[in-house]
Amino acid sequence: MATQSNDSRRGFLKKLGASAVTAASLPEAMAASTPQTFHILKRRSSVPANDRIQLACIGMGIMGTGDVRTALTQPGVEFVAVADAYQGHLTKAKEVYGNGIKTTMNIHDVLDNPGVDAVIIATPDHWHSRISIEAMRKGKAIYCEKPMVQRLEDGHEVIKVHQQHKVPFQVGSQFASSIVIHKAKELYQAGEIGKLNFAEAYYDRFSALGAWQYSIPLDASPQTCDWNLFQGGATNIPFDPVRFFRWRNYQDYGTGVAGDLFVHLFTRLHTITNSLGPTKIYTTGGLRYWKDGRDAADVVLGLFDYPETQQHPAFNLALRVNFVDGSGGGSQIRLVGSEGEMTLGTSSLTIRKKKLPKAPGYGPGEMYETFPKAMQEQFAAQYKQTYGKQPVEMVPPAELVYKAPEGYDMRADHFANWFDAIRKGGDTVEGPVFGLRTAGPALASNISLYEDRTVYWNPEEMKIVNPSVMAKAGKTGKKGK
Repeated sequence: MATQSNDSRRGFLKKLGASAVTAASLPEAMAASTPQTFHILKRRSSVPANDRIQLACIGMGIMGTGDVRTALTQPGVEFVAVADAYQGHLTKAKEVYGNGIKTTMNIHDVLDNPGVDAVIIATPDHWHSRISIEAMRKGKAIYCEKPMVQRLEDGHEVIKVHQQHKVPFQVGSQFASSIVIHKAKELYQAGEIGKLNFAEAYYDRFSALGAWQYSIPLDASPQTCDWNLFQGGATNIPFDPVRFFRWRNYQDYGTGVAGDLFVHLFTRLHTITNSLGPTKIYTTGGLRYWKDGRDAADVVLGLFDYPETQQHPAFNLALRVNFVDGSGGGSQIRLVGSEGEMTLGTSSLTIRKKKLPKAPGYGPGEMYETFPKAMQEQFAAQYKQTYGKQPVEMVPPAELVYKAPEGYDMRADHFANWFDAIRKGGDTVEGPVFGLRTAGPALASNISLYEDRTVYWNPEEMKIVNPSVMAKAGKTGKKGK
């Protein structure tokens, strides 16, 4: 297939079958008084051995290396080219994948290569939108690491270009493809926790590496690093190896903990609830421990108001990222409803149900105790007439636990979904619109944090608005479509 033109090869790929990943439906739990545990199953079909998608990666750092490794676990994928601003990453690519890999410090060498069908973009955040837009105009399928953009205004340009060229575009927040998240969506939509009113999530860490103090190679220099390419117009300063290899710590190139980790939390929540996003955002935090020259906060807390829509009731969300969590760190998301809660980890979810009784009750310790005896008797008689004897009901399981298979990798499913779209056409699970609806509130969180103000967000139009605009929309925003 390498001898075919780019257009004809892509047309051929779209006609072929593809692997598909679905969460298998599970039987409902029978009533019981002990926790019930189920395993979430997955199915994946194979693709023809000669069906090749020729893949390149721009940015072969931590995320690029992991993305390529995961992508190549999928059948019918051939890795052909790498672009990076550090010579050592190019050398490593040849060590791992052989001398046949084309390596370059020129991004255009990859984008102009007709032998490349699809591109992973795993650069610093400030390059995401520029490379995505140019790659789409070249007809390449895109896998762009999250957040999709560094600046809010760039998100709409990415969406516009995607609508023009309609290439398969996947944003790299893999939770959108997780069978755990899709099982949670199924259970949520089935009403397992009643009416949602509150959600909370955290993503805490407790290590130097977790706080982005990455190792810096001893040969880092202007000779081995294309510093001008890296800066990309964001700054114009002398070479700094710390900024080059620890770019997430600097607002010039990254998006802080909100852009890196809030996005994952928004992805999970929006996938489960079909939400378009919040309308009101307030974030606080600061640099509490990792005072190594960075200007990105290491503790960030956000509060978000979600409006009532056709997809979900009004609810509140609390997010937290703490890079100085002395308890050891961890990640969890919890959805609380009127009849229970759903708690999600990376590879499992738990449902705990508790329903309010129809009769409110009365007795010692509340106002009834203060009534005169005659009023107590009168009240008790009316209570009995109103509520009577409550019918006996089945007792649901105290706890339902759903687990993914051991060794399950949601990233593999995320790539499988992208490759499926490349071969067959159609949409990915996390296209540019979804990508901006998760990146947007995260980037707005940074504005709230660093400008010390509440941000009002229009989740339908995906833009910041002033408070009076949201008030005209009924404070809670318009109902979703």
